[in-house]
Amino acid sequence: MSSLLKKSFTSTLTLAALSISACATAPTRDDGPAATSASGQQKQQVVALLKAIETGEAAPVAVIHPDKYRQHNLGAADGLAGFGALLQALPKGSARVNTVRVFQDGDIVFAHTDYDFFGPKIGFDLFRFEDGKIVEHWDNLQEKPAQPNPSGHTMLDGPTEATDLDKTEANKQLVAGFVDDILVHGRMEKLAGYFDGDRYVQHNPAIADGLSGLGQALQAMAQAGVTMKYDRVHKVLGEGNFVLVLSEGGFGGKPTTFYDLFRVENGKIAEHWDVIEPVPARDQWKNANGKF
Repeated sequence: MSSLLKKSFTSTLTLAALSISACATAPTRDDGPAATSASGQQKQQVVALLKAIETGEAAPVAVIHPDKYRQHNLGAADGLAGFGALLQALPKGSARVNTVRVFQDGDIVFAHTDYDFFGPKIGFDLFRFEDGKIVEHWDNLQEKPAQPNPSGHTMLDGPTEATDLDKTEANKQLVAGFVDDILVHGRMEKLAGYFDGDRYVQHNPAIADGLSGLGQALQAMAQAGVTMKYDRVHKVLGEGNFVLVLSEGGFGGKPTTFYDLFRVENGKIAEHWDVIEPVPARDQWKNANGKF
C-alpha cells in the first residue's frame, strides 16, 4: 500500500465528514435522466474507491459515510476506520485493482474485480448508497487460478456491458427461479428449461462449458465425495441482462458464501461467473455484522 494513504487517512476521515452533501445524488428507481445520471455517478465512485486501494488516493474515500459505514467483510473491523486499517495492513506497493464489470440495482452498486489483494484474487463487491454516500459493503473473494478453465475461459473474461435494461425484472425472476429450483431444491427435472440446449458459457475455474460440462463436474464431485449445497438466497440484484445472486450454504462440508453472476440472453441463462468463499469461524470475525 502506498504511503500516501497511510499518511492521509486521518485527514480523509475529516474530509468525508465535511462532504456528506457534496457527492452523488441519492439513488432512485425511476427510469428518467436523473436516475441514469445518479447511477452512472455512483458506479464511477465505486470504481474510483476500489482503485484507491491500489493508488492510495485519498479523495475517493470521501464517498464513504464516516458515521454509518457498515462492513460485512469479516476480515475487517466495522466502520471507516476498519476499512483504513485493512488497507494499511497490505504490504507496501502490493495492491493491484482492475474492475471489469460494474452494475447497479436501486441503491446498490455491484462490481466484479481482478485484485492483487494479499495475493491474486477475483472478487465481487457490493456497496449500498444512502443520500449519496456509501453506508454498507459486502464482498466475496476467491484465489485467482493460474490457468483458464477446461473450456479456456478465465473467471473474468466475456461481455461487460449490460443490455436489455427494460428486461431487468424478468431476468431477475428467471435467475431467481433457477437458483431456487436447481441449486437450493435440486429439482433437476427443470434444469433444461432454463437453458438454450447446451449453449452455456462457464467461467467457474473447474467446470467446462455447457450443461454437459456442468453435469460432468457434478458427477466428478460426487465420486470424490465433495458436496455442494445452497441453503438460502439473500439477494438477487440485476441490471439488464446481468443478474447477481448472493447465497449461503456449504461446500466440502464447510460453511460457504456463493456469489453467482449470470448473463441472460433471449430469456435463457447463457453465461455464468462465480466467486466462492468459505466463512471463517466466528472467533475470527473482526465485526459482528455477518456476511449478509
